[in-house]
Amino acid sequence: YGDGYIMIGFSRGCFVVISTHIREIGQEIFQAHNHKDNLSSIAVSQSLNKAASCGDNCIKIHDLSDLREMYAIINLDDENKGVDQLAWTDDGQLLAVSTRRGSLHVFLTKLPILGDACSTRLAYLTSLLEVTIANHVERELPVTVSVEVEPSFVAIGVYHLAVGMNNRAWFYALGENNVKKLKDVEYLGTVTSMHLNSDYAAALFEGKVQLHMIESEGLDGQEERETRLFPAGDDKYRILCHALTSDFLIYGTDTGVIHYFYIEDWQYVNEYRHPVSVRKIFPDPNGTRLAFTDDKSDGFVYCPVNDRLYEIPNFSPTIKGILWENWPMDKGVFVAFDDDKVYTYVFHKDAIQGSKIILAGATEVPFSHKPLLLYNGELTCQTQSGKTNNIYLSTHSFLGNLKDLGPNELTQMLTQTLMLKRFSEAWEVCRLLNDQSGWNELAKACLHHMEVDFAIRVYRTFGNAGMVMSLEKIKGIEDHNLLAGHLAMFTSDFNLAQDLYLASSCPIAALEMRKDLQHWDSALQLAKRLAPDQIPFISKEYAMQLEFTGDYINALAHYEKGITGNNKEHDEACLAGVAQMSIRMGDIRRGVNQAIKHPSRSLKRDCGAILESMKQFSEAAQLYEKGQYYDKAASVYIRCKNWAKVGELLPHVSSPKIHLQYAKAKEADGRYKEAVIAYEHAKQWDSVIRLYLDHLNNPEKAVNIVRETQSLDGAKMVARFFLQLGDYGSAIQFLVMSKCNNEAFTLAQQHNKMEIYADIISSESTTNEDYQSIALYFEGEKKHFQAGKFFLLCGQYGRALKHFMKSPSTEDNLAIEMAIETVGRAKDESLTNQLIDYLMGESDGMPKDAKYLFRLYMALKQYREAARTAIIIAREEQCSGNYRNAHDVLFSMYSELKTQKIKIPSEMATNLMILHSYILVKTHVKRGDHMKGARMLIRVANNISKFPSHIVPILTSTVIECHRAGLKNSAFSFAAMLMRPEYRNKIDLKYKKKIEAMVRRPDTTEAEEPTTACPCCAFQLPECELLCPGCKNNLPYCIATGRHMVRDDWTVCPHCDFPALYSEFKNMLQTENICPMCSERINIVHLKKINDCTQYLRPDDGD
Repeated sequence: YGDGYIMIGFSRGCFVVISTHIREIGQEIFQAHNHKDNLSSIAVSQSLNKAASCGDNCIKIHDLSDLREMYAIINLDDENKGVDQLAWTDDGQLLAVSTRRGSLHVFLTKLPILGDACSTRLAYLTSLLEVTIANHVERELPVTVSVEVEPSFVAIGVYHLAVGMNNRAWFYALGENNVKKLKDVEYLGTVTSMHLNSDYAAALFEGKVQLHMIESEGLDGQEERETRLFPAGDDKYRILCHALTSDFLIYGTDTGVIHYFYIEDWQYVNEYRHPVSVRKIFPDPNGTRLAFTDDKSDGFVYCPVNDRLYEIPNFSPTIKGILWENWPMDKGVFVAFDDDKVYTYVFHKDAIQGSKIILAGATEVPFSHKPLLLYNGELTCQTQSGKTNNIYLSTHSFLGNLKDLGPNELTQMLTQTLMLKRFSEAWEVCRLLNDQSGWNELAKACLHHMEVDFAIRVYRTFGNAGMVMSLEKIKGIEDHNLLAGHLAMFTSDFNLAQDLYLASSCPIAALEMRKDLQHWDSALQLAKRLAPDQIPFISKEYAMQLEFTGDYINALAHYEKGITGNNKEHDEACLAGVAQMSIRMGDIRRGVNQAIKHPSRSLKRDCGAILESMKQFSEAAQLYEKGQYYDKAASVYIRCKNWAKVGELLPHVSSPKIHLQYAKAKEADGRYKEAVIAYEHAKQWDSVIRLYLDHLNNPEKAVNIVRETQSLDGAKMVARFFLQLGDYGSAIQFLVMSKCNNEAFTLAQQHNKMEIYADIISSESTTNEDYQSIALYFEGEKKHFQAGKFFLLCGQYGRALKHFMKSPSTEDNLAIEMAIETVGRAKDESLTNQLIDYLMGESDGMPKDAKYLFRLYMALKQYREAARTAIIIAREEQCSGNYRNAHDVLFSMYSELKTQKIKIPSEMATNLMILHSYILVKTHVKRGDHMKGARMLIRVANNISKFPSHIVPILTSTVIECHRAGLKNSAFSFAAMLMRPEYRNKIDLKYKKKIEAMVRRPDTTEAEEPTTACPCCAFQLPECELLCPGCKNNLPYCIATGRHMVRDDWTVCPHCDFPALYSEFKNMLQTENICPMCSERINIVHLKKINDCTQYLRPDDGD
């Protein structure tokens, strides 16, 4: 059996398989001990691919493709004498076994695979005399029908079942739960196949088809419609296949014609002629599409509606049949099957490329399975055992559970759904994938199949607003080709889009698309046919593109074609193109003339650039000049040495480079004045300085330029010039300016000009080494002040202090000031002590002014010591009668302590208050306010011991002002004090008699001083009283009046932050514009009233 295998059975129960192949000779391929005691016979069925052995009282059947697999075991329990021989029929359907007792047993090994389907209902053979009707989709219970003969064909319709063999058929009516036999019909030949619809049966026999009604009772007057034989007598063709739908009988012939017979009108309505004979036909459930195979084993789908034929791709020549998808949502899906595989195809009807069929995939089919029904990807097959088996197509695996799948599997599912146009399922897959590329694939597929609304939904989901807006604009278009053209354009298939646009009702869209894409060549071809008036405009654009790619010949031709004569702006652009292309083609005269005539400046520039690149400098410069591009024109004139033209253009030229080139040329010609002006425009200051010094003999101008520009090289040149003249001071100055400090120092040493050098270098940013060199020089010259100054600058504080203390004293005592600055910077205790000893006179027995000690403490930030010194200085100034100086010393110290947040000594605060009160007197008297002046003088007179130099004048003024203010009792008190012997003779004679009369005839009447509230505790006290009896606080005083402050009339000086009564200060500033405390100028608008004065009432002014 097979291609050279031998099976040998042994009587003891074994059988072996050996091979006759050269490489395997002498080897056992298989061995089995099938029977315990005895093996009597073996038989092989090639058609069934099975082997059987018998022995003892049983039969064992093996599968030849895998002998280890036991296919069946049949026990014959009644045969106690054992079995004898066995044999298969040729087709393998029957297995006969004889026994030693004389019996013959015949077994059915396989059923004929007979079955049919109508919509989702199936009829199939389940035993030799039994047909089962089932509808798994509608979940109907299976119904079995016992038949009278073993059928050779089965057919099922909407309401009927037909079975038959040879030339006879039996018809059964299908009820709700039962089956009723109707009749049997004999035909004129052996029936090959039969099909039913709701009313008719069509049987194929011997190249003919008989169409007849199944139940003809009660149809009077329709005898002519009861039956018909095809073909008619005069037709010479043979019918090879047929099908029956609800409306049509369809059949294919050996001449390749497919006929459609419309049962309703009882006439032919359509025919299609194929080049070769049609072997099998398979209509879809609606009859609108027909799949068929021909004599060459090729497959096609025919659409009778539009009479179009589509070839099925990758169609296997072994295909046995085709099934259409019965699920109503999946129109266009069908499968073609052979013995091993089922191939899934999809008919894409509404695609932008046009209708076509694609192969979606293939599914393996188990052995001896015949497909009967396809519903939503589930294939129902009939098996040899008389049962059905359901197989899920591999192309529909997305119908399972998707949640547990990984990205790779989901991507594969997405491909399946898109091929099958299952967009809702594709949406779910994309949602699970959550990947931009997946959504893009879905969106493209929607565009491909013209599902515009679904595409909008998809693009909206992943945020492509541009596509959403574009699709919204076109979704209402009814013209199929125009809509498909737009969609093809969106998918970048521009050639297809053009073809579709041209086939649509709006062919101009093809031209618009090519223009938008800048496909000017194609646009030009389309414009000739669709819009000749646009040719000039497209020619211009095409010319610009050709110019860009360097095709100047064709660019010139298209620019010339683009000239319209009636569109000025467009024609100017074309003429500009003609000018440029003419120059590029070598027709320079034409191009230049065209460019000169043209109004555009930029064209002259562009043509000039082209000519310049061609080394046509004269013409290029001419065009630049005409276009007012003076820098470029001058540059080109320089290249052709036309200095006269350069000179003419120079006032318009802004480029320093051109001015420089011109300047060099003029200098070479010896025309230095023109050269200097050009160098100045070029900002070449070194050259300007050089010409002024070397050729124009104008050092003043050179010096001014060096000072303005700070040019180092220029400064060197000027220094050299002054050196030659013997002006060493100026030479030193310019050497320093040119950073040649060593040369300047050497020159200063040689010519004893070190003071000049020192003055110059101290104003420059100089290194410590330079300062040290100068200091050492002055040290050697015993010039202590200068030596100290430069040791200070280079940070050698000890040596600096030593020289400052050795420096002879001068009126301004600048050396002491510098010594204080040195110690302040050094922050060295030993140096500080040295200076203090010097200031106290310990080193030379000459104490220095205390103000220097105060400044030292301030420089060292030793504010407490500075405060004590300030009090001493102020007291000395006060004793000497310098009250303003004393006031300013105390005020500056007060401010510094306040800034450093150090507590103010009460003595300082009191002294400042008394001195300030004295200073206010002059202001009040000057303004004619004698009462305020008198009150301040009373405060000063009560502290007259602090004013020893001016006791009598102050008491005299107090008496006079009190008398003027009507304060008679106070005037009398101070007049009596003046009458003391030590003061009496010092009274000014002008006032002496008046004061004596005042004492002799006393008037003690005096109005009481007005009271105001204490700002701390609101106690009412006299307005000039500064110690509150209620809260015992020293109260802040007004710097404008000297009175104590009140809460509701508070302001402060914007500069020194001292308080003042807002109303009084504002009144004072009407005539006086400076602060009486800090002497700074105040603009009245900057004065602000303070509502919350709490921060000014903290007790920080002493005890």
